[in-house]
Amino acid sequence: MSHTVLNAEAMPYLDVSDPAFSIRSEAVADARDASWCARTPYGLAVLRYDDVQKLLRHPKLRQGSYRWPSHNGVTGLFARWWENMLLSQEGDTHARLRRMANPAFSPKLIGALQPKFTELANMLIDRFADRGECDFIAEFTEPYATGVICDLLGLPFEKWRELADIAADMGLALGVTFKQDLTTIDAATRRIFDYAEELVALRRAEPSDDFIGMLVRANAETDQLSDQELLDMIVLAIFGGIDTTRNQLGLAMATFVEHPDQWALLGEQPELARAAVEEVMRVRPTITWVTREATETFTYNDTEIPQGTTLHLFSQSAGSDPSVFPEPGFDIAAARKPHFGFGGGAHHCLGHFIARGDMTEALKLLSQRLKNPRFNGEVKWLPDSGNTGAITLPIAFDAA
Repeated sequence: MSHTVLNAEAMPYLDVSDPAFSIRSEAVADARDASWCARTPYGLAVLRYDDVQKLLRHPKLRQGSYRWPSHNGVTGLFARWWENMLLSQEGDTHARLRRMANPAFSPKLIGALQPKFTELANMLIDRFADRGECDFIAEFTEPYATGVICDLLGLPFEKWRELADIAADMGLALGVTFKQDLTTIDAATRRIFDYAEELVALRRAEPSDDFIGMLVRANAETDQLSDQELLDMIVLAIFGGIDTTRNQLGLAMATFVEHPDQWALLGEQPELARAAVEEVMRVRPTITWVTREATETFTYNDTEIPQGTTLHLFSQSAGSDPSVFPEPGFDIAAARKPHFGFGGGAHHCLGHFIARGDMTEALKLLSQRLKNPRFNGEVKWLPDSGNTGAITLPIAFDAA
């Protein structure tokens, strides 16, 4: 059987490094029709559902986004953290770090936080419900996502603004403008590490059973969790939790504004909130691709994939693949195959329980209290690839 040469001209090409590139464009849909993958400036893009599913767990692929700084020609504090933290590790190191973090992300711990999610969401909605309008990002998703992390870390809610600003600046590293934003990114990373060091000092002085307390206990035996790994893990919890939930809830609201019948349905049947989270993440995931790298040369779909090749598994494109979703429109009551918004395999998102829990609670309450939401001014967006979301999302609504 002849193997296709990897750089075959026959393969579609997608310029994902262009800030104007959209993961939801016709170019991507056309490429998916033509081929299971496309060439990009960063390696291959995998476009179809079944291929994404298989390659997420392929034994000859490792987690690949550890190379994101080097793909962008970047070094510095953020790059050091990014290349050494849990997500970028493999094998025994990855397993050990994950074992240390697992108890802090257990469903039991998250279940105990559920009433706090409800209280936080209601408090934020109370502040703008009577006005009939708000900037949904500034007034809800940002303080909510950050407030959830404050609860997780045992911090007062008043800290949310400072943490949200740091996370937003660090988040610039996950976009295609990484290099030009480096000074801002590294300054924010320095601030978040200073914060993590203060938290650790506090918990060493006054031990506790919360997330940080559990990690500090694990670090008491430094062969289990070194001092640097402890700080790296806390930074990951703060940054990962704020950035993705803020963006994903904004994408949820924008999607529902475009599908008012679905918002009305959710308002009538709040028990659909959990399914609504999954459906939003299928059609508008904030993490639009998951990255893997070939640890050795292998053949897949008659294509030779040389060692070191980066593969971007397009969760967005897979989630609307017509061969798996013949009616890919937005429908929170439809039975669907699982999406890839939380990745998969050994690197499946550690915080998925908390993300699913806090977003379910938020959508349930929002659909009860804000009726007929609609855009109310210009929405400003991050580039529609990499990690995406709204920067500002002005909406008007009828208070329930």
